[in-house]
Amino acid sequence: MSEPTAQRHSSSHAIRSATASALTEVEVTWIEKRYEQWIRFGRIAADTIINRRTRVIAFRPGAVFAFVRWTSNDYGTIHSCIDIVTAVAPGEAYTTLPFVRPGADILLHIEGWPKVAQVLQAIDAVESAGVDPCDASPDHWRHVGNRLNAGMPFRAYTAERHAAWVRRKALEA
Repeated sequence: MSEPTAQRHSSSHAIRSATASALTEVEVTWIEKRYEQWIRFGRIAADTIINRRTRVIAFRPGAVFAFVRWTSNDYGTIHSCIDIVTAVAPGEAYTTLPFVRPGADILLHIEGWPKVAQVLQAIDAVESAGVDPCDASPDHWRHVGNRLNAGMPFRAYTAERHAAWVRRKALEA
């Protein structure tokens, strides 16, 4: 699959107005069996209901979350994708992404339902290992995305891999 149709912004172009929130906002819409967007995982900082079908969910800088988009018509699925991203702080570089304001650092982007289903299974496997997907190594999500895009199997995320990630993160602090 190809890279998302996104544009990379440098920090000089990513400056938001002084009145803008430091939160990354995601607009999700749910029209049953037609147009469904949802957050698969992530630590939500704010949730605003716009109407009975639309909400705006916000994440603090550094939060990792998964955003799923799915659309169908009378003949079946016409588009599906999943993005696992990191919310950015004001002034940081980001990649634009539909329905995500201002954008985020994309760790994984997958299109097509069979591969999206594999990512959802990978998320389930991380949870089965006793790890919150928000806390999993960002490198794991990059690995899963790269391997699926290349049509290859990916390594499982185990408790041992997670412990190694936690130790590495502690050394970098």
